[in-house]
Amino acid sequence: MTDRKTLLITGASTGIGAATARAAVEAGWNVGLAARSRDKLDALVEELGAEHALAATCDVTEFGDLEAAVAATKERFGGLHAVFANAGFGAARGFREESPEQWRDMVLTNVLGAALTIRATIDDLSEGAGHFVITGSVAGRRPLPGSLYSSTKFAVGAMAESLRQELNGTGARVTLVAPGMVDTPFFDTKPEMEALHPEDIANAVLWALSQPARVDVNDILIRPTAQDG
Repeated sequence: MTDRKTLLITGASTGIGAATARAAVEAGWNVGLAARSRDKLDALVEELGAEHALAATCDVTEFGDLEAAVAATKERFGGLHAVFANAGFGAARGFREESPEQWRDMVLTNVLGAALTIRATIDDLSEGAGHFVITGSVAGRRPLPGSLYSSTKFAVGAMAESLRQELNGTGARVTLVAPGMVDTPFFDTKPEMEALHPEDIANAVLWALSQPARVDVNDILIRPTAQDG
């Protein structure tokens, strides 16, 4: 039990999720770390300190996994105050590219995974005036040629606004963070342009979480200075 607030992060093992976990612990939060890669989660817990971080093996397309991650986080830290629905991955552009199986996995992870994360935490966060943060994308602002990934992020953007409307009046807040190009393991090759760093997105997440209760930062769009689209 602790007086530190607690943040549950999905997709926490690498990239934006891991950077946000580091920033959150430094800012005085406890963190529940949910992802499929248990070895990476365990290494991150060791780095952050077990007194402030908990690893939970979790596939966000499995509601039971999310329920277990929420329960373990609450049991360990005494409550849940915020969630960062960050798990997701992309696909090559072109409707002749990738396999139908890869498409299915991406849609389930990016869209259903975000919805199930909301479902698993909505009672705690609506009753406790908590905070939902959801990872969108610049690709969710304008359709990209042949991009099913772009379609999933349009869905996530609509989901965030739908959630905000449902929770209006409860004191709970909803923030959609929409990054442009970020240099993370999300991409198979290192971006040629000077991309954002995962820490840049983590800083935005912590900024939104740190606002007074009267302030609901609904939408944060972050591009690299050199990004065209």
